[in-house]
Amino acid sequence: MNKKQKNLLIRIIIAAILWVPLFLISEGIWKVNMPLPALIILFLVPYLLVGFDILRKAGKGILNRQVFDENFLMTIATVGAIVLGEYGEGVAVMLLYQVGELFQSYAVGKSRRNISDLMDIRPDYANIEVDGELEQVDPDEVEAGSIIVVKPGEKVPIDGVIIEGHSALNTSALTGESKPVDVAEGSEVLSGSINMTGVLKVRTTAEFDESTASKILELVENAASRKSKSENFISKFARVYTPIVCYIALALAIVPPLICMLAHIGGYESVGMLWRDWIMRACTFLVISCPCAVVISIPLSFFAGLGGASREGVLVKGSNYLETLSEVRVVAFDKTGTITKGNFEVTAIHHNPVDEKKLLEYAALAECHSSHPISQSLINAYAKDVDRSRVSDVQEISGHGIIAKVDDMEVAIGNEKLMTKIGVEAIPCHHTGTIIHVALDNVYAGHIVISDELKPTSKEAMQELKKAGVEKTVMLTGDARAVAEKVAAEVGLTDFRAELLPADKVDAVEELLKECADKKKLAFVGDGINDAPVLSRADIGIAMGALGSDAAIEAADVVLMDDDPLKIAKAIKISRKCLRIVKQNITFALGIKILCLVLAAFGIANMWIAIIADVGVMILAVLNAIRCLFVKNL
Repeated sequence: MNKKQKNLLIRIIIAAILWVPLFLISEGIWKVNMPLPALIILFLVPYLLVGFDILRKAGKGILNRQVFDENFLMTIATVGAIVLGEYGEGVAVMLLYQVGELFQSYAVGKSRRNISDLMDIRPDYANIEVDGELEQVDPDEVEAGSIIVVKPGEKVPIDGVIIEGHSALNTSALTGESKPVDVAEGSEVLSGSINMTGVLKVRTTAEFDESTASKILELVENAASRKSKSENFISKFARVYTPIVCYIALALAIVPPLICMLAHIGGYESVGMLWRDWIMRACTFLVISCPCAVVISIPLSFFAGLGGASREGVLVKGSNYLETLSEVRVVAFDKTGTITKGNFEVTAIHHNPVDEKKLLEYAALAECHSSHPISQSLINAYAKDVDRSRVSDVQEISGHGIIAKVDDMEVAIGNEKLMTKIGVEAIPCHHTGTIIHVALDNVYAGHIVISDELKPTSKEAMQELKKAGVEKTVMLTGDARAVAEKVAAEVGLTDFRAELLPADKVDAVEELLKECADKKKLAFVGDGINDAPVLSRADIGIAMGALGSDAAIEAADVVLMDDDPLKIAKAIKISRKCLRIVKQNITFALGIKILCLVLAAFGIANMWIAIIADVGVMILAVLNAIRCLFVKNL
């Protein structure tokens, strides 16, 4: 509980202690002879003690011409009750309203603290070795390529590669995975991870601003600014609703008594009693009409939903995306790095009229400037240092391959489309895998078979998506049809499209979007730079965060921090739980309020029922909203 909340709690306790005996005296339960003016003055003490901030906010709103809010409603209702002689009830309304405000403030604060504790991954310092001594410096001052030391219990401050030591890392704040990850020399480490055992020396691969922890914090901080349709509706609703109920209350206080006076109906003892009854009804109406239950609980529900998703390693960039995610019925996937691990290995070399090692050498040299996983697999298979000075005139042809000069020999390496483009007849391969054809000086030299491995959770991910209500799962890949067909069958996809260029993927997504009916949304899952246009075009773009490219993460609306496709179904379930709770709160809060407003207008609901309808409903709605944080077992 923060200082402001503690102060409010103290004020509430003191005001309650002062109010109880005064209420007993005013109701005649405690027989004490006290002049009425003295009783009124004494009642004003707890009233002003507990409600002065509400009165001040209402006054500021009037001065700033922003009159109609919950502070104005409470002020008019309680002042009206006191003026009409209902001193005990007037003070009680303000007292219990502040109890509700305290509870709401504490609940929101607790929700924020849970998320802040979870996302407390920003490192305070980095250790750099200077003259044999460790010196703590600001992570912003560490350049890429520097050597840092991470001791047990410390956060990894910057992304890098371990050059010395072995340890276990706690990555739960990044991925939601509680199981420690064993790392050793050569392992990549992400900032925000906590070193649990051994001392590690790490060569940084990025600056602090570009590291994983900074990106996560930026995503989480920006998420609150992207409002959902429900939140925008509630904001507009409150701006229209509050002045309307104020005018209705004013009409309730004036019109019925005038009609009763003119028509001589109602059976009141006096004109004063007539006006008093209807003004009291109007005050009760104002207390009931306060929209805080809806205005508070809806944003809190989405905030808690975003926090719950973050705890599971799913970063949603805004509540608008969380809302859209709940409507996803079609999911399209890239293959490499999404359904498969992206760990390519050379498994065979066929039909080569030249020496096998020579073919692999030319292939590795031609691909040495590319960061594509297939290029890296060729370089790894070559297993020698690559002399880049032997390579010149590199042309990368999107969706086809690469043409480069190696030792003044033109090397063309890529798919069958590239061979057709340069007028070389490729020999087909009957092995399953990615087939890389090679031509030397426009003469076919053979092909290399590269295989990728499925992620262990890919098959289960498709089953969970089906359970979550996803009707169609489609794979969009640039690989050969045989490879795509094999992968689709193994993981249980409902459809696939193969041999697609990056532009073809966008066209395929456009077709899938046309197939989606109203209230059915399309999500695309990818990880590469070439997936960025498709991620942007889909209703929801989901990027693999651990291994995905910066462009894909930037273009996506949802980021999976551990690259696990199983988390997609989890994200959809979280979003649906959140939207379900939002709808429950809207229906419950508005339903109770409308019922009590009608009862107040007919004089059936008194001020005590008004308090229950306002504070009680708000507390129940806030408690329900906090359920969005608990998503572990979805």
